[in-house]
Amino acid sequence: MASPRIEAVIRERHRMGECPVWEEETGQLVYVDITARTVCRWIPVSGEVQTVDPVGCVALRREGSYVVASGTCLGLLDWATGQVEWAAWLDRDKPHNRFNDGKVDPAGRFVASAPGVWEPGQGSLYTLYADRSVVRQLDQLGIPNGLDWSLDHRTLYHVDSLDYSVRAYDYDVQTGGLANPRMVCQLEPEQGMPDGLCVDTTGTLWVACIEGGRVIRMDPETGKRLCTLEMPVSRVTSCCFGGADYSDLCVSSAADSLSPEQLLREPQAGHVFKVSGVSLPGSAWLPATAARQV
Repeated sequence: MASPRIEAVIRERHRMGECPVWEEETGQLVYVDITARTVCRWIPVSGEVQTVDPVGCVALRREGSYVVASGTCLGLLDWATGQVEWAAWLDRDKPHNRFNDGKVDPAGRFVASAPGVWEPGQGSLYTLYADRSVVRQLDQLGIPNGLDWSLDHRTLYHVDSLDYSVRAYDYDVQTGGLANPRMVCQLEPEQGMPDGLCVDTTGTLWVACIEGGRVIRMDPETGKRLCTLEMPVSRVTSCCFGGADYSDLCVSSAADSLSPEQLLREPQAGHVFKVSGVSLPGSAWLPATAARQV
């Protein structure tokens, strides 16, 4: 892999930048600031960042429309009006839960995690179906977080941050059902806590490590670390590929929980970064799936 170039392209101090996704139709990066409860849209040509409230995670639907989550609600955001049509409410038995991360599956359904209250067994993973019904696919998790699918769509990769683990599940793309849980890797605390992740067209995983200040690329079959991108901030939250040819890695970060002294040492905390020069020979990155079924 060529030596990467890391550049802060969005120089706003987001409290908890998360869930980046590249919108191919518009050539824009969409992401959220979870703590500020805003959806953000970065326009690279002008450098402008537009925002809409309130939200916790975001995924593509169709141009000008997004699937979003806020608290324990799932909805459809019309960007032009800023209005959200709320489609589902859940986890009424867990009032402290909130949605944390979400992504569209290969069939066009929205899959999202609710992380619980930093206690074992409180987190869950849900699927929003075309009829607006919601099914809890996984339960008894710690802090369920980043997710993505294998190239053949048969495997879901999923982070449990509280367990410092990345797991794999057999995925039924017809139903959205999960089976056969297994460990991909278990990180040591000194490596950082796994947060968001994405899959490239070689089938390998890129895992953002909050508190670790890095993004790790790993082989999902062996759990072997293939390379490490050291970032200029400690609280690295998530990543996705984007840009005109999907050759840039977009990396979000957070400023929350840093002391005033730490913020002085990390003036770019909360910025969104573009990492260039991470593409592999003969590969092209995958555009994000839009939610066709909601």
